[in-house]
Amino acid sequence: MADYITTYTEEHFYPTAPEADKLKIPDIAHSLSLQCRGNGHVKTFFSVGQHCINCAKEAEARGYSPRVVLACLLHDASEAYVSDVPRPFKKELPSFVEWENKILDVIYEKWLGSNLTPDEECLVKLVDDDMLYYDLKVLLNETQDRPAPELKLELSYDVRPFKDVEREYNALFDRLKKNL
Repeated sequence: MADYITTYTEEHFYPTAPEADKLKIPDIAHSLSLQCRGNGHVKTFFSVGQHCINCAKEAEARGYSPRVVLACLLHDASEAYVSDVPRPFKKELPSFVEWENKILDVIYEKWLGSNLTPDEECLVKLVDDDMLYYDLKVLLNETQDRPAPELKLELSYDVRPFKDVEREYNALFDRLKKNL
């Protein structure tokens, strides 16, 4: 059995030994556009790719730095290579989190030039958590024990063809990468 996964672009990627030259935005955009938020336990399909696009657009609307905006687009990119584990279970899997973070570090180093600073990490987490608030509310009719965060972006939870999400992710990445 192989120790690698074969990606959409037919790259052999070793999740336990991530190499920057094997990471490709078309693989990330394709994979995330096909992965459903909430481990699939949602009222309608909404992809991780759509979530990442929303995060990046919200960060941009808030006036965050180009690095933080691009980091928001890429913050779940490791899931293109190792899938996702729901937050409550992930807390019980420290070694999985370590591997996921190792891949994310390589992703950030490749496209941002370095890992995020603690302040940048906080901003990415803030946007991600604010999006999660609305994802839970709209996709699961679930409320959280905190006030609704104010967003600059008007969210849409329309079901979109994965190819449209994939194209938008790729185009947004290209535009944001030019701003660095």
